[in-house]
Amino acid sequence: MDPKNHAVWTIGKLHERFCEWAYEVYDQTVHPALGQSPHDSFAAGLGLTGQRLHRWIAYDDEFRLMTLPTTAKGTASVFPAQGVKINHIFYWSNAFRDPAVERTQVPVRYDPYDAGIAYAFVRNHWVEGISQYYASFQGRSEREILLATTELRKRNQVTAKSFVISAKRLADFLSVVEQEEDFLLQRLRDKETKTGCMTVVARRPGQDPASNSMSGSIDSPELQSQMLVEKQTPQIECTKLNTPQIYEEY
Repeated sequence: MDPKNHAVWTIGKLHERFCEWAYEVYDQTVHPALGQSPHDSFAAGLGLTGQRLHRWIAYDDEFRLMTLPTTAKGTASVFPAQGVKINHIFYWSNAFRDPAVERTQVPVRYDPYDAGIAYAFVRNHWVEGISQYYASFQGRSEREILLATTELRKRNQVTAKSFVISAKRLADFLSVVEQEEDFLLQRLRDKETKTGCMTVVARRPGQDPASNSMSGSIDSPELQSQMLVEKQTPQIECTKLNTPQIYEEY
């Protein structure tokens, strides 16, 4: 009973239906233990205890960056004139020109859906690094890069002991195999997964369920003003970010 033989739902459709069940069916149905719906119970609790706004922060660029994945080590070395190397790829920022920063370990973060950009924490703020061969790596997911690396090693098994993966080899290989089935399927999966991750249901306490949007971009100003998260991350100075990104150092 291999689930792959019976799968019919895409991630996006599954997410959409799950949100519909969670917020329109379960949330609006009277619960026997509460004597009211979970939505009404939650709103009543906020009415009694308050919302504690001093503990909330907006779903903004800083929060998104702090929730991005990092490498197993959590840091990467800054190589002079090259930048930080993550998953065989160098990322460069002008902040790395500082002699005090060169040859040091800096915290890094990455977006698993775009290998073109990475972020490093330099002098108390996050800076954006651009990858080598940006045109080839932009929009490539971490999983797609891993597939390319594995396939590249497989095709060079004869010289595996002396074969070294480099950003140029990866970029050249990706341009050649872009139309191959495995990579096309992986890109479709990544696109669907990213769409599901970027789709949220934003609800204010006591909001009319009928006004809930089943999908929407987290970049929407209206949704940003609605989505509030318990503040647990340290205060840092953070530059204006676009889409966060990076990869494990080798």
